[in-house]
Amino acid sequence: MYRFLLTPRWWGINLFVVLAIPFCVFMGTWQLGRFEDRVQSHEQAEKQPDPSTRAAKPLDELLPVDKVTSGRPAVATGTYADQFLVPGRELDDRQGFYVLNMLRTDSGKALPVVRGWLPGSATGARVPAAPEGEVTVTGDLQASENSRSDGVNARGGLPGGQVGMISAATLVNLVPYDVYDAWVTLPEAEAGGTGGAMKPVPAAAPEGSGLDLKAFQNLGYTGEWFVFAGFVLFMWFRLVRREAEALRDIELGLVPEDPAAASEGPAAPAAEDPASPDRDVAGTPVR
Repeated sequence: MYRFLLTPRWWGINLFVVLAIPFCVFMGTWQLGRFEDRVQSHEQAEKQPDPSTRAAKPLDELLPVDKVTSGRPAVATGTYADQFLVPGRELDDRQGFYVLNMLRTDSGKALPVVRGWLPGSATGARVPAAPEGEVTVTGDLQASENSRSDGVNARGGLPGGQVGMISAATLVNLVPYDVYDAWVTLPEAEAGGTGGAMKPVPAAAPEGSGLDLKAFQNLGYTGEWFVFAGFVLFMWFRLVRREAEALRDIELGLVPEDPAAASEGPAAPAAEDPASPDRDVAGTPVR
């Protein structure tokens, strides 16, 4: 009864099922592994002391920024230069903007420093002036932002003096000097009252180190791949069962083998030949 599984049409269906199920299981397992890695990173991060409580180190000793050095206090000395405002940043459930200054160091590179946050719109805002002369700043180290970072405006079209992303790739096009591929946020308002109106911006956890929305997306994708694998197997069994039942009905005579012939109805009786021996020349039946 199941010899139909060896027909060319069913060879194609079987091949699809044989390839689709392992692929779905592989993708589901991979997504589950990504979720477990994020959970493990989150547990390890909770066991580690707060990076901001560790001893401050020179900036160059903490670069490049990774999950270990992110949030660590970094020390840099230089002179404040260009200033930019970063609009669309939320703090304490309020909309506002960051005040970002470029700290030119002795190495010739500039370190982006977020001096603080102010509420309201960045357009036409009055910002406390940065300290003059050589200063030494100690801020929590952060990796350059990307298009997936919270609050980033990657669309462009911002007024002059504003940037949508704190990134070396963005800032290097706006200033005539090199920029570190990192930035720091000051944990406290600047001394001397120049930054008293600004609120410190807390350091963010490194990307991929916590149970964020992306982690639960991985878990959701895991379920989707396993469900799809089960759906493929279910549909294959259903098609096999329907084909087998159709062949069984034909063998039992419940349906004709040629459905087109059945649709024509019973055959009409054949017309009698007038020249039959049972009739005379006029076609009248002989009694």
